[in-house]
Amino acid sequence: MDEQNKNLLLATGLSALVILAWFLLFPPPEPVEDPNAPVATETDGPAAIDGVAQAPTVAPGAEGTQAPAQQSVDTVEAPRLPLDTPRVEGSISLTGGRIDDLRLKDYRVTNDDDSPIVQMLDPLGDPNPYYALYGWAPGAGLTPADVPGANTEWTVESGETLTVDSPVTLIWESPAGLTFRRTLAIDENFMFTITQAVENTGGDAVSLAPYGIIARHGEPDDMKNFFILHEGAMQMSDGILELTKYKNMPDLDVVQSEGAQAVVERVEETGWVGFTDHYWMTTLIPASGTPFKSVAKYDARRDIYQAEAVLPTMQLAAGEQQSVTTQLFAGAKEWETIREYQKAGIDRFLDSIDWGWFFFLTKPIFAVLHWLNAAIGNMGLAIIALTLLLKAILFPLAYKSYASMAKMKELQPEMEKIKERTGGDREKLQREMMGLYKKEKVNPAAGCLPILLQIPIFFSLYKVIFVTLELRHAPFFGPFQDLSAPDPTSIFNLFGLLPWASPDPQSFMALIFIGILPLLLGISMWLQQKLNPAPTDPTQQMIFAWMPWVFMFMLGSFASGLVVYWIANNLITFTQQYLIMRQHGYKPDLLGNIKSSFKKKAKDDGKAANSTSKPGSK
Repeated sequence: MDEQNKNLLLATGLSALVILAWFLLFPPPEPVEDPNAPVATETDGPAAIDGVAQAPTVAPGAEGTQAPAQQSVDTVEAPRLPLDTPRVEGSISLTGGRIDDLRLKDYRVTNDDDSPIVQMLDPLGDPNPYYALYGWAPGAGLTPADVPGANTEWTVESGETLTVDSPVTLIWESPAGLTFRRTLAIDENFMFTITQAVENTGGDAVSLAPYGIIARHGEPDDMKNFFILHEGAMQMSDGILELTKYKNMPDLDVVQSEGAQAVVERVEETGWVGFTDHYWMTTLIPASGTPFKSVAKYDARRDIYQAEAVLPTMQLAAGEQQSVTTQLFAGAKEWETIREYQKAGIDRFLDSIDWGWFFFLTKPIFAVLHWLNAAIGNMGLAIIALTLLLKAILFPLAYKSYASMAKMKELQPEMEKIKERTGGDREKLQREMMGLYKKEKVNPAAGCLPILLQIPIFFSLYKVIFVTLELRHAPFFGPFQDLSAPDPTSIFNLFGLLPWASPDPQSFMALIFIGILPLLLGISMWLQQKLNPAPTDPTQQMIFAWMPWVFMFMLGSFASGLVVYWIANNLITFTQQYLIMRQHGYKPDLLGNIKSSFKKKAKDDGKAANSTSKPGSK
């Protein structure tokens, strides 16, 4: 076996092993059943709110105070305030002042024209309640009934519909002589601004702490449960990001002060806390420079996942008024939109997108891909353009590698002489081979580097295509209208020519009857192999012969955008290698290598037939 084939075999084998390990370690997600509706339980403590998100039980600096123990109200039928902007629609429940009904106008559940738009938040009474709730934790001089909570009946003081140009203000008067106001505003995208104000019209000083809560009853019903994607709680605390998956939250340690399994962080300067799904998220964002307690917890009794931002306790003298402003992001994880919010002062907000361990690759790769898509106007063409750019960046290394491979071809006769001269002495063979490489200034390992470098780039691009919203429902051409989904075509119906449907993408049949993109991938890998003659070793021949088709079926269920990248990469690599070899005086016999592979197969078939008939011959 010559050194060039050894190196190529090693690199190809490593690539195959990595992808095989990927499938074994991170199998496709299993279907997830709908989460159970919240189960009512008896109030077993003064801080319990039956069926509703549990408010903070103690205001910082006011030990011994408790949140109100109120009974839940079915807020589907509660009085509501309409919400309507160019990008979102919904309503706000006047019971608790919950932001609990929100739909995203720009996004549909599926790629069908008649598909409903995405429901972002859901009120109590729906199968999977998911909402944002604001209130005040009572401190010294107050009881739970003196502050607004989960089921307080608010009155509209000003405004009729919450729009970009018209904020609304809610008002509630406490029996303790406190007047609470809550002003809600929303920008042209997905950011709410909530100002909570309180005026002490009584005669005594009081203390209380404002808070915000995001509550989700049960796990999301569209969970991906895929290892490379984070779905669950996010806590950014003074530049440190902590992630806790939904599935891991029931296993958290119980924090006695929270009465539940929880992660509690004290934020001194900047931070945010919330929940993220595949493409959507809700996040509580206190003003920069405001310390707060960040909590992510799971209430096992009610099956509620909860994120909290509890701000410092306010001391309110008689006749005094104070207010606090926080923000709530509830919407799509659009890279450009989130980047603008980060520029406006939300610390590391882009990290709410799950860039993964290879963030130093995924972040710049996506930024370039986003720019190319904006310039070209087609995500599939942008992926191909990105492939060209990556190959251009790696070209100096590729040139050196292919030049080394061409030089190895020139040394082939000399290497054969060394093999004959050394016979079976492997140590002497190795010594003389190394001497030949040193004399001719050839690095036999150079051929592996471009292939090995493709592995982290491949996985980074896979992460980008799987995670980022911009690839969701991104069209290419013809039947390829969602580059984040597998190839929708199939050999089963001759890629749409026959009058029956393709197998369901989740079925085993879809793994066998692959689409046209995986087929083109296999062909492009096979052609790339044919730039060099088949190795003489039978084991190598078998591995090389099967490799393109194994990859073809393995990548058949991957996102079609990733397969487009891989095909483009193979074709560019083929062209580069061919031209560099020609430049160095070696003309690859592509047609001859293709013919020889078929002749070899025919010869092997003939031998097999002869061996079968031999026992009966005379």
